[in-house]
Amino acid sequence: MQYKNHEELPMFLTADDLASLLKISKPKAYELMKQDGFPLIQFGRSMRVSHDEFFQWLNTLTKA
Repeated sequence: MQYKNHEELPMFLTADDLASLLKISKPKAYELMKQDGFPLIQFGRSMRVSHDEFFQWLNTLTKA
């Protein structure tokens, strides 16, 4: 997925979106999504993260 800026991202991000944004593999994106403290939303087996909560979570990591 190629987006010009983060405002163009969908409301809920998938592992594919995270992999593209962070320049990591899809399996690594799934690993990240399973970490404690990650703002994961699950719908059955489907894993998503809210766009806003992801960037808040990412900001907490970069400030540490």
